[in-house]
Amino acid sequence: MANKTGIGQTTIGRIRRGEVNATAENLRAIADAFDVPVGYLYGEETVHGIRVDMDIRQPSPAPKRTMGTTRGYFGPPPDKIGQLPLISWVQAGNWTEAIDNFAPGDAEEWIPCPFKHSQHAFVLKVVGKSMYNPGNDKSFNDGDYIAVDPCREARNGSMVVVRLDDDHTATFKQLLVEPNGERMLMALNPSWPNRIIHIHASATICGVVIGKWTAED
Repeated sequence: MANKTGIGQTTIGRIRRGEVNATAENLRAIADAFDVPVGYLYGEETVHGIRVDMDIRQPSPAPKRTMGTTRGYFGPPPDKIGQLPLISWVQAGNWTEAIDNFAPGDAEEWIPCPFKHSQHAFVLKVVGKSMYNPGNDKSFNDGDYIAVDPCREARNGSMVVVRLDDDHTATFKQLLVEPNGERMLMALNPSWPNRIIHIHASATICGVVIGKWTAED
């Protein structure tokens, strides 16, 4: 398997023994080597062939701005340069539409961000354990803060904030992209039920996670 996938023998052994979980890159290498979709590795017997119209291979366009409005959001005010607004998951799900009417006072608070970001980036507080996997390189615990940039390009393996179908609240998962363009979302928590879901055409990628903070008790 090591020769066929290009994954190191030691890594394969640790995955098989349950010592570590396969990364998105490892899953893609294994699926490609055996000519099966990634979902098959999680017990799926069929491929649903659902596609997303959005071409995430291209950079996400910046949210529209109305130059004539007094409340149009053009980034943080002068006294908050280098900070990002902490918003709710409902606000995140409608960020593209709501950004024109977003005022600095609409943020729950402003948080200094050390990561390079566009003026449209924002911060969310992680809720739940679906992305918690302490045995993996990437893990996001309940209560962590994540910086999200809607202008960052979403790629296979990116951590993304997505609004599904007609749901007004956004969700946070890892993006997986099949060679045929099929897109899925995966929870990092290996024990999470329905860990992989397919993205329907009405899903909206609200932004890519560019960093996180963990608050001390």
